[in-house]
Amino acid sequence: MTQRVEASANQEGPPREAGGRRLRPALLLGALGVVYGDIGTSPLYALKEAVRAAGGGPAEPAAVVGAVSLILWALVLVVSLKYAVLILRADNHGEGGIVAMLALLGARRAEPRTWAGALLVVGLVGAALLYGDGAITPAISVLSAVEGLKVEAPGLARAVVPVTLAILLGLFLIQSKGAGFIGRIFGPVMLVWFLVIALLGLGGILHTPRILAALNPWQAVDFLTHAGWHASFAMLGAAFLAVTGGEAMYADLGHFGARPIRLVWFGLVLPALVINYFGQGAVLLAAPEAIDNPFYRLAPGWAHYPLIGLATLATVIASQAIISGVFSLTQQAIQLGFLPFIRIVHTARDERGQIYVPVVNWLLAGATLSAVLIFESSDALAGAYGIAVSLLMAITTLLAGLIALRWGYPLAAVLAVNGVFLAVDLVFLAANSVKLLEGGWYPLVLTAVVALMMLTWLKGTRAVEHSRAGARQAEAAFLARLRHDAPIRLPGAAAFLSSATKGIPLHMTRFLERSHALPARCTIVTAVYEESPTVPESARADVTRLAPDLYRVTLHYGFMEDASVLGGLGCAVRAGHLPQDFLDDVTVFIGHETILPRPDRRGMAAWREALFAFMVRNGERTGAYFCVPTRQVVEVGTEIEV
Repeated sequence: MTQRVEASANQEGPPREAGGRRLRPALLLGALGVVYGDIGTSPLYALKEAVRAAGGGPAEPAAVVGAVSLILWALVLVVSLKYAVLILRADNHGEGGIVAMLALLGARRAEPRTWAGALLVVGLVGAALLYGDGAITPAISVLSAVEGLKVEAPGLARAVVPVTLAILLGLFLIQSKGAGFIGRIFGPVMLVWFLVIALLGLGGILHTPRILAALNPWQAVDFLTHAGWHASFAMLGAAFLAVTGGEAMYADLGHFGARPIRLVWFGLVLPALVINYFGQGAVLLAAPEAIDNPFYRLAPGWAHYPLIGLATLATVIASQAIISGVFSLTQQAIQLGFLPFIRIVHTARDERGQIYVPVVNWLLAGATLSAVLIFESSDALAGAYGIAVSLLMAITTLLAGLIALRWGYPLAAVLAVNGVFLAVDLVFLAANSVKLLEGGWYPLVLTAVVALMMLTWLKGTRAVEHSRAGARQAEAAFLARLRHDAPIRLPGAAAFLSSATKGIPLHMTRFLERSHALPARCTIVTAVYEESPTVPESARADVTRLAPDLYRVTLHYGFMEDASVLGGLGCAVRAGHLPQDFLDDVTVFIGHETILPRPDRRGMAAWREALFAFMVRNGERTGAYFCVPTRQVVEVGTEIEV
């Protein structure tokens, strides 16, 4: 059964922050661990790459001060002003992320070859970019942490890649156990991490206080305008690594709310990052040859191994956060009809958001481990990192501007605010684009594959639904047939799953034609995913009585919820819309459809039709996806021509 999304939950104006969450320490600590793991570990590689981009050899003082200033003001403009102040306002009933933006814009219902259809494609590309980011982030984060071994013991350089592979493989292996036990240490470890990097940076600043000149944004502008376009673009692209991870503020909005995310950012994360970057810059001013790894050079010799251990743990946490984010995005994409049904395992009974998606986990593991083997160092991976995130940030800014217009903000104000941020995003995107051949191709290839699958599935399911609509029997004709040629009534109850809220499902008419019988009590059930995160149980089921002992039930679910057909029917029973004993002996009938391409119809290219058919065959069983026990499922075969 293919889901259909209704627009009834779209908002007409900027929402108030949902939930009224109290600012408990546990909530703040959770936001610290989950939201800021990625951006919090960027000091391991960002400044080093930015200074190196200005030229080879020892670090030049002007390049050091310019890079530190550039990173500071990138954090202020891109993360603090754009994300913390602006983007966090574009929430869909408290939820954030690209999928929430598409829901706010109503793009899911867009028709092809319209501006809304183009907007949907842009949004799906943005969602696919998160998969490319999800493959690169664990690789560069863990690799940069383990590379600290080379500072203390250069002879261990050969062990860096094997150790990194072992850590990452272990991380993907434990995903099936759930992230709960790791999650309990997210916040405390990241709290220690930010305090430690702030203390290390403070020591460097006190030793060489002239690095404070980087507070003046003119230092960055002056260096970029005099360094030559190649060096300037290279530094801009490398400095962008310092803000990657900032998009997690918006993606994780639904878990914590805007206030805790903003408070943790301005109260701890931003000050700690800035102090550490300034401290690294101070080390480079005092010892330009420390460019090989200025982060670890901040620490005294006795602290190197403990710092390597802490950095490795922090990068594992950052990796876990991005992996969990990819799982969540996959679930939302499935429920909104952008991907086929895929097996989703819930790893905690009391926590809806803790899920494990086996096929995504191992595809992501393959992409991440391949990235480590292909690039072998964080320096090389820096070329692959950034281009996907910069494009994602530009798409986010564009969609946020369209949402602001939809909410009634003046065009001039939207152009003035979002236009400035979009210009900054495009500068960073252009700077990162020069790294395309250096490794930037890798996440873009992953993005292209995922986007192609999403668009193929969307187009294919629309074609199938169009064929279904033409073949379905109208309700009036079906009811007239029942009156004139009454079928044999079998004991028990039946629920026929349907992808539409009108007409009779094909497998129901096929069952009647071949058996000349129907169960004594029948319902036609459609699960509808709304463009809002959740739907209250009181609004779960809409029931229409078509005839004696024949009902149509529409079950409403949010895109952050799991659809249970039997659970939804239970809501209808408790509300008195269905007989009390309806669920005692109910059988769920599902159409098992065989897709047949018609040569006389213009559709997708043959290879895309083959891809769509492959996705249909290998998707999760409809009954399992809708939480129906196998013993209660009966499949009825039908053929669909597209």
